[in-house]
Amino acid sequence: MNNTQWLDDVKFNAQGLIPAIAQHHQTGRVLMVAWMNRESLQLTAEKNQAVYYSRSRQKLWHKGEESGHFQTVHEIRLDCDADVIVLQIEQHGGIACHTGRESCFYRTLTPQGWQIVDAPKKDPKDIYQTNTTTHHTHTQIMSSSTSHAESVEILDYLGKMMIERKTSDPDQSYVAKLYQKGLNKILEKVGEESIETIIAAKDLAQTPHIDQKNDLIYETADLWFHSLVVLGYFDLNPQDVLNELARRQGLSGLVEKANRTT
Repeated sequence: MNNTQWLDDVKFNAQGLIPAIAQHHQTGRVLMVAWMNRESLQLTAEKNQAVYYSRSRQKLWHKGEESGHFQTVHEIRLDCDADVIVLQIEQHGGIACHTGRESCFYRTLTPQGWQIVDAPKKDPKDIYQTNTTTHHTHTQIMSSSTSHAESVEILDYLGKMMIERKTSDPDQSYVAKLYQKGLNKILEKVGEESIETIIAAKDLAQTPHIDQKNDLIYETADLWFHSLVVLGYFDLNPQDVLNELARRQGLSGLVEKANRTT
């Protein structure tokens, strides 16, 4: 697009920027929000690939230049006030968020607060490989820390949920129904999920395939979930388990086991 007169119709703010919303061109899902200046918007139109402006780095940011998750732009829209851009895009790799998720909008508001509803598709450490530049290394460290914090957040949310479900209506909650049936039923479910996890692991060993990997992840998630139900039955918090794991850091497994018998 050689003619740039169309840029004169865009209302950039006092800093010369305009918010840009990236939306999946087929599903309509909002994937991320970033900023553009005049140059990045022009480049986006010319390249048909999303180019944003990083306020923290004060420079142009070609989406995917570090992660490889480029965005092909199918359409650029301007709102009625001419101060917001919407990009209809195809997200390469299926990941728009630096946390490894499809969308940056992966939390939903519940009566208990913000709940994470989308799991990462890929570990950020695998996305942002170690680089010699300071910025790349900084990004990788931030991504790793964010992932860790969110993992603790999920466990904390589930732990609180287990306690709350003990007084919930069994007809409205699966966990409340388990609690109503008593400890033996809960332990029975843990046993079932353990066996299914073992079977999934055996299947994966015999047939290394993405479907088998997903089955093992799914069954392990069920096992962990029902283990949290057990903890909730005794009013124990997942943080207690994390604390115990932290205590064992740097301690030989053989030594730790010997200490138990002692």
